[in-house]
Amino acid sequence: MTTNATADLALSVHGPVGVLDLVVPAGAAAVDVAEVYARQAGLPTVPILCTRMGAVLPPDLPLARAGIRPGDVLVATSAVVPVAGRGPRAAETGPPGRRTTWGVTVVAVLAAACAVAAGWLAAIAASDQLRLATVLVLLGASVVAVLPVGRYAAHRAIAAPAFAAAAALAIAWDSHAERMPMILGLCALVAALTAAVARSLGREADEALQVWIVSGSLLFGLTWMSTLAGAPPRLTWSLVLMLAVLAARVVPGLVVDVPDQYLIDLERLAVTAWSARERTGGKRGRAVVPSSAVSAVAGHGTRMLTAATAAIAVLAVLSAPLLLSTATLRVDRIGARCLVGFAGAALLLAARSYRHRGAGALLRTAGLGCWLVLLVVLVRLMGETAVQATTIASVLLGVVLVISAVATGRGWRSAWWSRRAEVAEGLCGALVVASVVVSAGWFREVWEMASLWELGQ
Repeated sequence: MTTNATADLALSVHGPVGVLDLVVPAGAAAVDVAEVYARQAGLPTVPILCTRMGAVLPPDLPLARAGIRPGDVLVATSAVVPVAGRGPRAAETGPPGRRTTWGVTVVAVLAAACAVAAGWLAAIAASDQLRLATVLVLLGASVVAVLPVGRYAAHRAIAAPAFAAAAALAIAWDSHAERMPMILGLCALVAALTAAVARSLGREADEALQVWIVSGSLLFGLTWMSTLAGAPPRLTWSLVLMLAVLAARVVPGLVVDVPDQYLIDLERLAVTAWSARERTGGKRGRAVVPSSAVSAVAGHGTRMLTAATAAIAVLAVLSAPLLLSTATLRVDRIGARCLVGFAGAALLLAARSYRHRGAGALLRTAGLGCWLVLLVVLVRLMGETAVQATTIASVLLGVVLVISAVATGRGWRSAWWSRRAEVAEGLCGALVVASVVVSAGWFREVWEMASLWELGQ
């Protein structure tokens, strides 16, 4: 018997003051049922719900997804349940630091980077046997990584899409710049499909896999639509870099989601409970959000934000050099350089508003990466004279001193610095959008059309 989100569940909740029969929607969260029981029973705090076998139900998990069926018996308790009695998802309710081993996560990220490097080296290799062997090894590693078996299954699942994308890169590689958006879009689609398979097999690293699926699908859609429309590669990379900059401001409002039952006073609504029983009289109680629920929401938002900023950093660092290499005409080159420079400044300024150190560090890395790519291009353009080298060194030293002064004096926390940084960030974002018109070649095409029209007159 399957239960959907619109069906009703008839439950019996056993607690400190007796048994309470409730009829609740299958899509209701466990914390909603706990709040209803606390209100009906007159308890001062919201209890923890467990199954009759003693497994703790996560507060934000819907009952249907927890496997609750009509007629089941739940237990409401305020005592601490041993770890051995918790369900497979109960680890999500604990502090995020207990679930995350940063050393293993770094190893997984390095393994993903090595896989991408191996796929690229195999793609440009002259030997077909070496390419075939590399593809087979990468495919085998991705298959093993998606299996939800072992202690480090969550960390392997994070790296599995990178292994599959590296194999796709080695198979579909083409050195022509016009085909590069299509190839990277195909790799992004393979990574998204691998992440979807890993997410369907287990619930480990759910936030990172969601980011893999969303970012890979969006990149595939953008690159292939541009390719089918006959757009030049510089347009594709300009749009990718612009969207990465805009996502740095939009992502925190999308990935950090607080359930409505923690923000809305359900007792003041017209319908406050699903039970057919009459409400007990007395003073209205105050709903108390359990600390475990707060930890679960904070941990989910932290992991989602870190994964999203990592995707933004990868897209920004990847699209910047591709844009500068494909913008070959003079006017387009000027727009591409302005776009990369303003994008780096916008990412650096956006990082100041992040209170999460990992997410802020990733955005700063992306911004400095864009500036580093632009600096390499400018040094090659200027040459190696002593005067030019001294000028560049002086500018870089000034930038480093400004950043060090702001970081040491914690200037971003003051109202004066914060207002000016907000204005500068908005200005850089506007200049990024304006530079896309030039780097994509639209400005030059309109200019040429106007010149031809004047010659025709």
